[in-house]
Amino acid sequence: MHCPFCTAKDTKVIDSRLVSSGHQVRRRRECIECHERFTTFEGAELVMPRVIKQDGSREPFNEDKLVNGLARALEKRPVSTEQIDEVIHEIKSKIRATGEREVPSHLIGECIMEALKKLDKVAYVRFASVYRSFEDIREFGEEIARLGD
Repeated sequence: MHCPFCTAKDTKVIDSRLVSSGHQVRRRRECIECHERFTTFEGAELVMPRVIKQDGSREPFNEDKLVNGLARALEKRPVSTEQIDEVIHEIKSKIRATGEREVPSHLIGECIMEALKKLDKVAYVRFASVYRSFEDIREFGEEIARLGD
């Protein structure tokens, strides 16, 4: 690992710890030359299937879209960053577990809604209202009633 301060090629690991429920390793490093310290995070890079969009086009899985959709739904909700990271990991694991090289986008949307339903009901309704394109207040009411059941 190159030092981000002096670009020296040698750094040493001072401390390593598991984070994100064991899905990442946090490493505290020190540069051999300038003695500055910095933190790195290491995680497994697993291949995600391609996404088949509603119009039939295909694109690579984009984790940023997943994160942004969750962030919008969970805005100003009492949910920790660790909980969000865990949900992201859970959704990605479900998608990979299909074993398919390509998955329809609606499968991803359903996985997100299922995870949000368990995590935060308000965020679930927010996401569902956009994802399912609610037209009026009646559709909101019906979805909320289903949550109560």
